[in-house]
Amino acid sequence: MVAIPTSELVAQIMRETADEVIMPRYKALGEGDIREKTGPKDLVTIADLESERRMTPLLQDLLPGSMVIGEEATSDNPEIFRLLDGDGPVWIVDPVDGTGNFAKGGRHFCVMVGLLVGGEAVLGVILDPLGECWISAERGGGAWRQSYDGGAAERLSVLPPTPINEMRGALNFRFLDSPLKEEMRGRANDALGDHFRLGCAGHEYLHMVTGKAHFAMYIKKMPWDHVPGCLIHSEAGGYQARFDGQPYRAHDMTGGILAAPDQAGWQALHSVLFAD
Repeated sequence: MVAIPTSELVAQIMRETADEVIMPRYKALGEGDIREKTGPKDLVTIADLESERRMTPLLQDLLPGSMVIGEEATSDNPEIFRLLDGDGPVWIVDPVDGTGNFAKGGRHFCVMVGLLVGGEAVLGVILDPLGECWISAERGGGAWRQSYDGGAAERLSVLPPTPINEMRGALNFRFLDSPLKEEMRGRANDALGDHFRLGCAGHEYLHMVTGKAHFAMYIKKMPWDHVPGCLIHSEAGGYQARFDGQPYRAHDMTGGILAAPDQAGWQALHSVLFAD
């Protein structure tokens, strides 16, 4: 039996990391502190690298015998993904989600950590340094928001079911091929309410559990972008699945994700976006 650490202990590591190595670089990145990975829209900064390096050993110490899949380490060594196939505890780390926003001095960036045991998410934390708060979930324990000020935690829930033309949410068409991209965007413009893209999955999940959005859709589903958020969204009462209706699993990085307040809302969104 794995003794799962509390989300508060994980959030403490994340907050201290943000205070020490992320926020001192916010709007203060120097020449050479930013580089491209696969292209101009895929960046890494010194804050990403130092954040992951700091958190990795601390998380492993928090749960002896655990391993870490970090975005930056995996970028250098894709063999690390094989840890997703094991049954042992594995931390999933996004040291700075929304790096493009962070590099430009934008508002929407965060730190995300999830924990898998036997391939199932059991803990997730998303820390918003500028908002001085974090949201978190432990499997079966609900979703919560906690402020830096130490006040009482607030229990979170998704928005209630809403007519589809009044739904608001995040849509990411970037990784779709034409003509599907243009067709789907056109259907969304015709049938849905306001839709947007923040360039930060963590903030889009935060929007869905704090009353700012009903839905989100993702084509690309790297585990660090979705393990924490999907658990928090589920524990807040939300529903998400692959585009084919199958449950989201961290080891499967194909098939997209559609998240909604409930299964009926998911089906309504799917019918519009995919012209069912």
